[in-house]
Amino acid sequence: MNNRPQFDSHIPVLTEVVHDGGAPPVLVDGAPPPPRPLGARLEVNAIEGWSDPEWTLLERRLSERILQQLQGRIDFVLEQRLRDSMAEVLQHAITGLTSEIRSGLQNTIEHVVARAVAQELAQLKTQQK
Repeated sequence: MNNRPQFDSHIPVLTEVVHDGGAPPVLVDGAPPPPRPLGARLEVNAIEGWSDPEWTLLERRLSERILQQLQGRIDFVLEQRLRDSMAEVLQHAITGLTSEIRSGLQNTIEHVVARAVAQELAQLKTQQK
């Protein structure tokens, strides 16, 4: 994940035109001013008389910004839950694998010891005859 903040194209720049009143302020390209940061209060005078396209643009920009913020949080939560789940699954797998290896090793050692004892006894019996 990239934690470096990206350039926010909604930050006002020196090309913003300030009006004394009446019509809402607009940028040089004719677009309405960018939405304020989340939690910031808008002055009622700044949005009075906005047309439907201006409200639509504001709604779209707010939606995009909120989706970007949520996506960052969702990525973090998803990654954390994946780590937790994987840790649990891996621990369960390791426990099962360790148990299987221990059981298999014990059986192998028992067979090897039993075979070695049988061979030693067979050798002792042949030497006594």
